[in-house]
Amino acid sequence: MKRKSGLRRSAIVAPRMNISGHLSWPLKVAVIVLVLGLGGALAMWTYDLGRSISGIKPGVSKEQVAALQQQVAQLTQERDQLLVAANTSESNLNIERSAQKQLAQQARTLEADNAKLKDDLAFFEGLLPAGAGPGAIAIRRLTAELVAPNQLRYRLLMMQGGKGEREFTGNLQLAVTVTQGGKNLVMLFPDEKSTEPDKYKLGFKHYQRLEGVLTLPDGATARMIQARVMEKGQLRAQQSANL
Repeated sequence: MKRKSGLRRSAIVAPRMNISGHLSWPLKVAVIVLVLGLGGALAMWTYDLGRSISGIKPGVSKEQVAALQQQVAQLTQERDQLLVAANTSESNLNIERSAQKQLAQQARTLEADNAKLKDDLAFFEGLLPAGAGPGAIAIRRLTAELVAPNQLRYRLLMMQGGKGEREFTGNLQLAVTVTQGGKNLVMLFPDEKSTEPDKYKLGFKHYQRLEGVLTLPDGATARMIQARVMEKGQLRAQQSANL
């Protein structure tokens, strides 16, 4: 009886046999392809989901492309217009700079001329005779020289004292003493037959320079010249110079 019980126990604890399944290679490849396809589809779905969430559409239509091209063309046109405007502004700026330089040069020239006039005025006022009051007329620097046998050139400077509140108007008269045929004669310029009376008119506030050429008769020799400043027939100043 004990031996039989031992046999039964031995039968109960005997090792079991495992039966494992065997898959063929084509079936394994099909499974791998299926898994990869599912993974790729899942990845594409995730990518599209992310683009939709961020507002980016997966595709661009022809209308969108045309709209973008139009925007590019418009921006290009605006850029060209801005470049033209910038070039025009630069040209105008260069013109304005050139004009400002010219105006500055003219201003400097006028300042120099004004300073020279002030110096001349101060110099001429110093030439006036002592005691000459406002409105006093004086003749300075009367000179004369022969430029031809019967041509006499004269130069003179006339001045008015004071600050020149009023303009002096009058006439210049020249008296030339000549010797002709052994006789001394006095010739007046302008005379009653003169055709150029305006050449001897005077008008100045501070000073006036005057010069010209007198024609003498043939055979006449000039000895002296006298300049007279006349105002309404009255003698205001005179000066003589020998030749």
